[in-house]
Amino acid sequence: MSVRYEIPTISESGGVRYLHFGTEWVQGAMWVDRPAEFVLEYTAQMMAWLVFLAPARQQTLGLFGLGAGSMVRFCLKHTSYPLRVVEHNPLVTSACEMYFKLPRPSRLVIEHQDAGMWVESSRNWGLCSALMVDIYDGQAQGPVCDSLAFYEGCYASLADIGVMSVNLFGAHASFARNIRNISQAFEGRILTLPQIDAGNQVVLAFKGPSIEVGVEQLLARAEVVESKYGLPARKWVRSMMGRLHQGVLTI
Repeated sequence: MSVRYEIPTISESGGVRYLHFGTEWVQGAMWVDRPAEFVLEYTAQMMAWLVFLAPARQQTLGLFGLGAGSMVRFCLKHTSYPLRVVEHNPLVTSACEMYFKLPRPSRLVIEHQDAGMWVESSRNWGLCSALMVDIYDGQAQGPVCDSLAFYEGCYASLADIGVMSVNLFGAHASFARNIRNISQAFEGRILTLPQIDAGNQVVLAFKGPSIEVGVEQLLARAEVVESKYGLPARKWVRSMMGRLHQGVLTI
């Protein structure tokens, strides 16, 4: 039986090009004259794992859901890591190449597969030092993969020390279910960042030895991330202050 894929549609306004699936919901965006810069705040927040993790040069960054290619273009410009993208819809990849200036260097591998099936395969276990999960359909009614088994697969797909970032909708009915399943799969080691944009809320989940880091160390690392990547990392760290106990963040 042939698979029917959602057909991407493109719109443009104010120097920004948008990706949709035939609805008003934005699936991704790009500054036409600055393609490697983030338009949507949550896509920048998906990189917040950089505050906690500096992968070895040869370690792979994983991304579920290509969207308009924002995170891929950013990673290609600002890092030298291999990139592995899992995108269910090959028409999205074609749209990114035609309309969203997606390059295809040898270190970028795009697999057209269901992310839930991808994490079930033992060949992918331990592959990614960081995994960015942003998988929505045209109706944007919560992530299309959100079961406990899926997040357990994400955990297995991370290296011995790794971080997952997930885009959720904080006000959506799916939020509590996702938080419960992520927390169970990652043994309660999660951080929830503030809700931004049109309700997007990014969650970080950690694998590896427990982390105990003081506020000065966090801010110092945030300054490095800001200077190297141009990301608002100190803002992210300030949002974590409520998790500190006696000046220490424990995850």
